[in-house]
Amino acid sequence: MAPYEEKPGVSSSALAEMGYKAKPLVAVKNVVFATDFSATSDAALPYAAAICRRFGSTLHSVHVLSEASLLMMSGGVDYVSMGTIYEDAEAEAKERLEQIADRLEGIPHRSYVRHGPVWKNLGAIVQENEIDLIVLGTHGRTGLGKLLLGSVAEDILRHADCPVLTVGPKVAGHAKLQVIPEREHDTAPPELELRQVVCATNFGKNSAVIARAATSLAEEFHSRFTLLHVIEDYTQLGRIPGPMEDGIRRLRDLIPARAALQYSPEFLLEFGPAPERILKVAGEREADMIVLGARSSAEIGTSHFPWSSAHYVIAQAHCPVLTIRE
Repeated sequence: MAPYEEKPGVSSSALAEMGYKAKPLVAVKNVVFATDFSATSDAALPYAAAICRRFGSTLHSVHVLSEASLLMMSGGVDYVSMGTIYEDAEAEAKERLEQIADRLEGIPHRSYVRHGPVWKNLGAIVQENEIDLIVLGTHGRTGLGKLLLGSVAEDILRHADCPVLTVGPKVAGHAKLQVIPEREHDTAPPELELRQVVCATNFGKNSAVIARAATSLAEEFHSRFTLLHVIEDYTQLGRIPGPMEDGIRRLRDLIPARAALQYSPEFLLEFGPAPERILKVAGEREADMIVLGARSSAEIGTSHFPWSSAHYVIAQAHCPVLTIRE
């Protein structure tokens, strides 16, 4: 079924030409980079570094030695041997975090090695340092392979109060930043450019907050901006056309009245399975970032994207996905 869309004829580009620039919705002062030292994590590091350069943020690099990862490394040993394995793993983790720090020339930086449940340790660092954003990579697999940054990524998304930027395995094209080399000063550091931002909303309780954050990103980076709603059950739309007009109106109402977007925002309704349609729209527009609402661990119901849908988008998207707590 073809999408239903509306593009307003009034643009705020004149405001941008006059030098007007809205203050970002959230000041990004502290960023957590959660790493397991895999190639997946390496792919996420340049995004964390580029954001810190853009906003003058402090980067907090965190590695958590979980019991599961230590058991996988050891193959199962007694408690005495586990103590030695932990000490060796901690020393190696600290060394690898120092190597990351060496690649972050000019960025204020702190490193942490913790032991135990991942979110319990990561959440404490987030709270203690008033973290504004978590950045991590995920391979998107299921099963045992999710132990380090698969199910862990989902756990972070369920619990984090701050936005989470996830870099999936299929990020490609101009949305993909090159991995920071070990000798960063030999090459220009990567910069984050957002030419197109796609924000998908299901009109949940905090949709206005999420839309404002996405609008702020588009303002900050002078991006094109698409606000999207997916209607999964459209069997009655031929008989009752009202929901389409109502959907566009609700999308328009989510844009802040004083938004200073350089380009007229695009309001779009799609029909079908939400994850597939979100990816379709993002792919057609060569989006540099997708923005989604995320449900907390305590919330249930039909007013939020199911976690399976969010995980599917993150795992399949050709650009990073920013999830914001609903």
